[in-house]
Amino acid sequence: MRRHLRGRKVVNHPAVGTTDLAYDDFALPGDPHVSITTYTAEPGTPSADALTLLATWAEAQKQPQTITSNDGRRTRPRHP
Repeated sequence: MRRHLRGRKVVNHPAVGTTDLAYDDFALPGDPHVSITTYTAEPGTPSADALTLLATWAEAQKQPQTITSNDGRRTRPRHP
């Protein structure tokens, strides 16, 4: 059996406030206990602006950071 649920959800995010989002929840084939949920906002709404802002923050976290040591050398931290 395939399950697909959809609806609307109001989410109160601590950084961007209240957002009104549509959601779609899709069950994955082979395991009824695993699903993927997508959230979207109507274009041009404050909720869409909030999602865009959150996406830019997430992208900024991916950028490598440069550290300047006491002797002026610039390095990037290594990731395990």
